[in-house]
Amino acid sequence: MKSPQVLVFSAMALATLAMPVSVGFAQTAEDLVGAWTLVSAITEKDGTKSDTFGPGAAGVLVLDGSGLYTLTIIGGDLPTVVSNNRGDATPEENKAIVSGSIAHFGTYTVSDKVMTFKIERATFPNWVGTEVKRPLVLTGDQLVYRVAAASAGGTATVTWERLNK
Repeated sequence: MKSPQVLVFSAMALATLAMPVSVGFAQTAEDLVGAWTLVSAITEKDGTKSDTFGPGAAGVLVLDGSGLYTLTIIGGDLPTVVSNNRGDATPEENKAIVSGSIAHFGTYTVSDKVMTFKIERATFPNWVGTEVKRPLVLTGDQLVYRVAAASAGGTATVTWERLNK
């Protein structure tokens, strides 16, 4: 028969394993499965912080249980294309649209408080075929990650809120 101390320790260990995941960080990709909506994307460049995609930006991040993801962020003040044909947009229209949005998809993993996106396709072609690492913090239904080398320069902090699980 086991001593009372061993039984108490065993019960405490089992209770710890049964506890929900710590709200301070994601331990596995399963902790992040679901749809997320953009709260903010803040870029810091040369000591100045700015709203990466401008006021009214919207975005969605979908992480599925098999490790697939898609991410889209679209600025709120993108210009309309005067010609009404995206293939005939002016250079100024194209520049505003490209700098005011980002989208990519592929697979993701989570390990040691870092989400790694393995990018299959992106509206920023330099990321295609790369793996980008995002240190993250998950607190309740809020996911925050850092982008060490933002596609428009500087660093970024992106905050998402869970829509569903």
